[in-house]
Amino acid sequence: MMEKKDLDLVLVPIGLAVMVSYHVWLLYRIRRHPKTTVLGINAINRVVWVKAMMSDAKNAILAVQTLRNNIMASTLLSTTAIMLSSLIVVLMTSNSVGISSGGEGYGGGLIHGNSSKLLLSIKFFAILVCFLTAFLLFVQSVRYYSHTGVLINVPLKNHAPTLTPEYVGRIINKGSYFWSLGMRAFYFSFPLVLWIFGPIPMFVSSIGMVFFLYFLDTSHDPVLSAEVQNVELV
Repeated sequence: MMEKKDLDLVLVPIGLAVMVSYHVWLLYRIRRHPKTTVLGINAINRVVWVKAMMSDAKNAILAVQTLRNNIMASTLLSTTAIMLSSLIVVLMTSNSVGISSGGEGYGGGLIHGNSSKLLLSIKFFAILVCFLTAFLLFVQSVRYYSHTGVLINVPLKNHAPTLTPEYVGRIINKGSYFWSLGMRAFYFSFPLVLWIFGPIPMFVSSIGMVFFLYFLDTSHDPVLSAEVQNVELV
């Protein structure tokens, strides 16, 4: 019979493999069949939106306000990520969780799995990596949204050969992709947080997270106009 300490060696890698495999599959769907995913449909419609904004100078204020809202959302999430990272660092260095005191396990026998303090420190470090990754991704999102705010207000009649609505659409889509990746880092942190309470909650939450994300990411009946169907994903 499998010992409690061996559950982490089996369930945790399987849970992580399930989540990574799902995102590999999602990336394939976005690249090959974008109109069957929410991310792909949104990327196509952002290009159409950029063309509409740049075709009329009267839309400049609307475009800037929309991008400002996106920047504020990314800024809020990046601030949240760095605050959570700071909290994890405090917990890792605090004697209250017993990580630095070494030796005995934690949880008082309630953790059905490896409860060594060394593994606890690894758990906190994995969560810290998720939050720091999310912070960096949201910062990059702000960067691309800021670039878009400048480029989208250049009138079409004054365009250089390299500045087209399609190019601006690629820039804003990069900002959105970084925002989505930052959210994925938050999603990955949830099973890792539950890993503190044992490998079984972590494994169950990983499976549940994949089902949850599947219904959020896929679009089985996309309603696309003829104009949008002819737009290539950038």
